[in-house]
Amino acid sequence: MASENERESMDFDVVIVGAGPSGLAAACRLMQQAQEAEQELTVCVVEKGSEVGAHILSGAVFEPRALQELFPDWKERGAPLTTPAIRDELYLLKDAEKGQKLPNALVPKSMHNTGGDLTRYVISAGNLCRWLAEQAEELGVEVFPGFAAQELIIEDEVVKGILVGDMGVGADGQPKDGHMPGMELRAKYTLFAEGARGHLGKRLIERFDLAAGKDPQHYGIGLKELWDIPADKHEPGLVLHGSGWPLDKHTQGGWFLYHAENAQVVVGLIMDLSYQNPWLSPFDEFQRMKHHPVLKQYLEGGKRVAYGARAIAKGGLNCLPKMTFPGGLLIGCDAGTLNFAKIKGLHTAMKSGMVAAETVFEALNDSDANAAGDEGGADLTTFEGKWQASWAYQELDESRSFGPAIHKYGTVLGGAYNFLDQLVGGKLPTLHDTTPDHATLKKAAECEKIDYPKPDGTLSFDKLSSVFLSNTNHEEDQPCHLKLTDPELPIRDNLPEYAEPAQHYCPAGVYEVVEDDDGTPRFQINFQNCVHCKTCDIKDPAQNITWVAPEGGGGPNYPNM
Repeated sequence: MASENERESMDFDVVIVGAGPSGLAAACRLMQQAQEAEQELTVCVVEKGSEVGAHILSGAVFEPRALQELFPDWKERGAPLTTPAIRDELYLLKDAEKGQKLPNALVPKSMHNTGGDLTRYVISAGNLCRWLAEQAEELGVEVFPGFAAQELIIEDEVVKGILVGDMGVGADGQPKDGHMPGMELRAKYTLFAEGARGHLGKRLIERFDLAAGKDPQHYGIGLKELWDIPADKHEPGLVLHGSGWPLDKHTQGGWFLYHAENAQVVVGLIMDLSYQNPWLSPFDEFQRMKHHPVLKQYLEGGKRVAYGARAIAKGGLNCLPKMTFPGGLLIGCDAGTLNFAKIKGLHTAMKSGMVAAETVFEALNDSDANAAGDEGGADLTTFEGKWQASWAYQELDESRSFGPAIHKYGTVLGGAYNFLDQLVGGKLPTLHDTTPDHATLKKAAECEKIDYPKPDGTLSFDKLSSVFLSNTNHEEDQPCHLKLTDPELPIRDNLPEYAEPAQHYCPAGVYEVVEDDDGTPRFQINFQNCVHCKTCDIKDPAQNITWVAPEGGGGPNYPNM
């Protein structure tokens, strides 16, 4: 591994970690302000994926409010928003065969995707980010895909930038042929936009006690597939949502099926990671869900062309940590700005990045802050007020009880509470959920083992063939990026108590319990399969697994997701 003396260093005004919607929106807004003020500004965005968009996974029905503010001429610039949402349908699936379509009058207003003043679009979030990166580069931002931010640079309790990981390190930790030492990227301000459960964001929250006084963050796992379907079944802009079967009454979540462009649909399941049964497999719930007639009618005769999975930070305002710390900001899903009442986070992530950019630019131009910034970064004290004055914060405030209501009362009664709360503008008493997702599992002996149907290879599939479609790849001879605090714990504790849930909750077949020749069980980590969803880091009951960024460029390569 490279020593500090071997590392090269590059200096920027601002370094942004992650080329997702929040990071790229922040980069664009920073450079817009610099150009308006006719001043020089150096901004760098590092992205661990092999290209911008490679690791981006979202539904997505996109609300372009933030985009309209950032680039009012986005249509002329060719933004990839071509399929307006034209019709909503919401279903409650009662069992494997029956489903009830709910009247629009009973659907919470936050879930309506048609009507009103703002047209929403069925999009590929990955393609949106690719387009945003093009806009950023035209503005003068340096975008570096394939480089993973591995460590924080903290000096005198101020964040001064990040260390990019070495390339070409073997599994034994020793340099291989072609080894390239990582670099120090130093900045007056560093913005962290890694997405849900960012590994550096997680450290920052702990280091600076940013979650003090907040509810623990809550997460879901989102699984998604892209399908080519027969043209006669395709209705561009049709948006379907649903809940109920196959999830039991103790497991909350919902599915979506969006008709995109080019005779394609995206289908997926978002399942809360507060579930109780350790035998449960979100992947297999998703696979059997597609056999329901409501979904099957569109998928039958089609072909699955892409698969992916990603954790979602869905706790909302009650769980939102303090987003500022000395030397930088947490933005987007790294903080948890998703509005789960809308099942949307791209617009609020972008807005958080734009507010961050305006705060940073103001600080850079303040004489006192600039002097302090040269030595370690001034406090971004004005961010909180700007953020709370934004429409994105107001959205989160109005829906602050959405998740806790469903966790406390279940899908139906919780949905009714949220319906009433939205009718009165979010003025019902605020609900809280203070139990972390990893602490909700019951013992395996207390739960019914789930016998999932064998995939038919037409509508439902196994994990390995799914990972193949995610184009996931990691160099085999590199250190495992899934770290066990206690390597003995999975077999010693988790297996007898919880049937080692990692082998069930992982959507990529990374974790297995295998038997050695003498019949002794062994915990095996197939890290090459990892799609970077972070579920293991969140749901392990002992919090024994820590996800860290692997060598840059590794992981999935999602097309059009």
